[in-house]
Amino acid sequence: MKLIILDRDGVINYDSDAYIKTVDEWQPLPGAIDAIARLHHAGWTVAVATNQSGLARGYYDEATLHAMHDKLRGLLAEQGADIGLIAFCPHGPDDGCDCRKPQPGMLLQIAEHYQTGLDGVWFVGDSLRDLQAAVTVGAQPVLVKTGKGSQIATGQLPLGTLEFVDLAAVVDELLRG
Repeated sequence: MKLIILDRDGVINYDSDAYIKTVDEWQPLPGAIDAIARLHHAGWTVAVATNQSGLARGYYDEATLHAMHDKLRGLLAEQGADIGLIAFCPHGPDDGCDCRKPQPGMLLQIAEHYQTGLDGVWFVGDSLRDLQAAVTVGAQPVLVKTGKGSQIATGQLPLGTLEFVDLAAVVDELLRG
């Protein structure tokens, strides 16, 4: 199985410090939908692992979150593509769960869902938490410089982190190799 795991906000769609709270606010980044569709058509399984503390904070409800993901699936369906499991952490940063990145819970949930290991699987994110979660499970940390990625690219990244300008560049590399 060719599996890739993506963070959501800042990788697939625009991020906001005020949170993405409505379906209308959920807007894909340029080239992201096409990139996921290209992976799908090349036989890749694309999963998502996303912290969604806006749920715990009361900024939106689970039905709204699912509607955002339905919008993503609809945009992909227009290109004859789909996305796999979307794992999300509904907890706040102080809740002490094992799923909120940098904890590995969502990545392990994806591995269990697909009955596969994560060693070397690319996990694409735009935050240090994403990269740390990847390292924890033996996945390949991949930083995109969209979202908050350009800010953390200047800092200390986990050893072996791959860096790309955006998700389309990640997909170009995967499909080349």
